[in-house]
Amino acid sequence: MAYNVPEGSLQQFSATFASAKTITAVTNANPAVATSTAHGYTTNDEILLTSGWEDATDTVFRIEVVDANSFKILGLNTTNTSFFPAGTGTGTAQKISAWQTIPQVLTIASSGGDPKFTEVNPLSKRNGLSIPTGFNSSNLTLTLGHDATNATYQQMLDISRSLSKVAFRQVLSGPSYQYGYGYMATSEVPQLNAGQVNQVTSSLAFQGRVISY
Repeated sequence: MAYNVPEGSLQQFSATFASAKTITAVTNANPAVATSTAHGYTTNDEILLTSGWEDATDTVFRIEVVDANSFKILGLNTTNTSFFPAGTGTGTAQKISAWQTIPQVLTIASSGGDPKFTEVNPLSKRNGLSIPTGFNSSNLTLTLGHDATNATYQQMLDISRSLSKVAFRQVLSGPSYQYGYGYMATSEVPQLNAGQVNQVTSSLAFQGRVISY
């Protein structure tokens, strides 16, 4: 067992996605193996996966190359065919590059990602039931020191106003890595409080799973 601390961590984003590689088959395995002719990837490349499987699509994964036409999608367990019906996981992969480090991060707060339940109260039972129905969306809010002259901050504002999606990577001590994909919304109006540096917030609303390695 290992304990990690936040000091020294990096929070990064990328809006640079290579041309999509077609995935013609994905196995039901742990980890799943994707078939993509002449994919050109190397082991530990980071990809954005789109898939017919709702529990796999719009998610950033690392891969392990099997051969020139196939690779393992690390962290994706598709052995449960109820959630990953055989033959329906095809889609695309896009390699991610050009990670940008988010500047002057002061605090990070996360929310969501927890299971959702539907409450059922059968007439024949005095005790209600909680039936799992999926997971709540995951969100991350970063507080940044405000510096309007910072080029990366200005790029984050442009991404926010264009309503485009980005890949997110968090590099933690250990090292360990956390990935997500979704919308970035960065504030232009700083918060001013006596005794504190001026601050803005940047929020990420993830559209798929958040994966840790």
